[in-house]
Amino acid sequence: MAIINSIISWFNENRIAKIDLMRKYPGEIQKEVFTNLIEKAKDTEWGNKYDYKSIHSISDFQERFPVNDYEFFKPYIERIKKGEKDILWYGETKWFAKSSGTTNDKSKFIPVSTESIDQTHMRGGKDVLAIYTHNFPETNVYTGKSLILGGSHQINNFENQSYYGDISAVLIENFPLWAKFLRAGNQETALLSEWDVKIKKMAEETVNQNLVSFAGVPSWTLVFIKYVLKLKNTNNLLDIWPNLELFSHGGVSFEPYREQFKQLIPSSNMNYLETYNASEGFFGIQANPNTNDMLLMLDYGIFYEFIPMTKFGTDNPKTLTIEEVELDVNYAIVISTNGGLWRYLIGDTVKFTSKYPFKIQVTGRTKHFINAFGEELIVDNAEKAINIACKRTNSSIKEYTAAPIYPTKTTKGGHEWIFEFEKPPSDINYFIDVLDTVLKSLNSDYEAKRYQNMSIDTPKIHIAPEGLFYQWLKNKGKLGGQNKVPRLSNNRKYIDELLLLMNK
Repeated sequence: MAIINSIISWFNENRIAKIDLMRKYPGEIQKEVFTNLIEKAKDTEWGNKYDYKSIHSISDFQERFPVNDYEFFKPYIERIKKGEKDILWYGETKWFAKSSGTTNDKSKFIPVSTESIDQTHMRGGKDVLAIYTHNFPETNVYTGKSLILGGSHQINNFENQSYYGDISAVLIENFPLWAKFLRAGNQETALLSEWDVKIKKMAEETVNQNLVSFAGVPSWTLVFIKYVLKLKNTNNLLDIWPNLELFSHGGVSFEPYREQFKQLIPSSNMNYLETYNASEGFFGIQANPNTNDMLLMLDYGIFYEFIPMTKFGTDNPKTLTIEEVELDVNYAIVISTNGGLWRYLIGDTVKFTSKYPFKIQVTGRTKHFINAFGEELIVDNAEKAINIACKRTNSSIKEYTAAPIYPTKTTKGGHEWIFEFEKPPSDINYFIDVLDTVLKSLNSDYEAKRYQNMSIDTPKIHIAPEGLFYQWLKNKGKLGGQNKVPRLSNNRKYIDELLLLMNK
């Protein structure tokens, strides 16, 4: 097996050398990506409309049309789904990633071209292993099976045979032979749409395999793990898969789940690697196991622009290139891709923790925040405060959400939280106090509004019964895959639905 690792490591090191060039010359890499995108799309309907043949600089490009969202592109995408060619990207696009990153009722169908499969998503998957192998050269990750907990796919009913599903399912369908050889379980099971059925069948298919790694969203992976543990009547996942060494995770912050994973996989040899991939593209990989930021991958056929959140929502805000960003500033991400998205606002916010190399942390969503009173509370604040509150109270959570409480004539405004605990705190009032205190220390706007309870009152917290969030998602047909609970909302839609379900 050492020979196999040596051969694969040799190939991986060639890729690591290219990643090192990306670290040293980020601006040049991004300009090359930009030029290639413009050249390949110049004869498309979009390219002709905005005269891509006359674009000679990034500033030319930025002046042609404003930043766009999905609704702007939707009419073009509907035509592509029906088989029209050369619309947003050259040639025919037959795959579409059904985006359900939130519990929003509307689904987005993101075009996934052959280039975006090969040069973006597949390259990202290979780079995860290349970086991991580089960091841990004695790994046995290539000697066993890897389990991917993804979504399902369907064949749509449009005129041509185009396909849609979660991005994980789209990739499973397009895996190269080497990846299929390493995958645990049957492909048919991996693509099942019924989550409850899927985890049972997947558990049955994999409990006797040599599983060395798995990948997925932490919350849904825990559901699967607990089912497997119950099936085998053990509390230690290593009793089932003794060679398990890697969990590659993404989709939500790992911090609320870290202690649970450590308890269920009690091994100092177990490693955790964060990735930042979405329907629109593969963006980042945790390159250093000792830090909680990710290397922004700049050579995946994606051209990046960034909008400071202080300017977000204004008319035609100025966007910044990779060479213009600053550290510790909250930015909305804008991408142009080899799937045919142009100056597309993906809805995520990040901050840069390093330059040369450029490293990022995901801080939240442009729509997932609470700012009912000028407090500008973002997911990054919430995750850090919850993590500290859990450590101080020896507790752990499974899921949570929060929303504003609007003031009345007799009551003040505030924030209302629902927590579903894996291990509840013995003193919930102390948990609330720590949460509130840490939020004040992290967010000066929140601290100002909380001063002497003048604008915002003490947080109001509900302890959810076990399975509340699972049942809520199930009622919406949103189990598994990349479906996630919205952490923060600036309105009460989600929290009121959950409270109603709690009180039934």
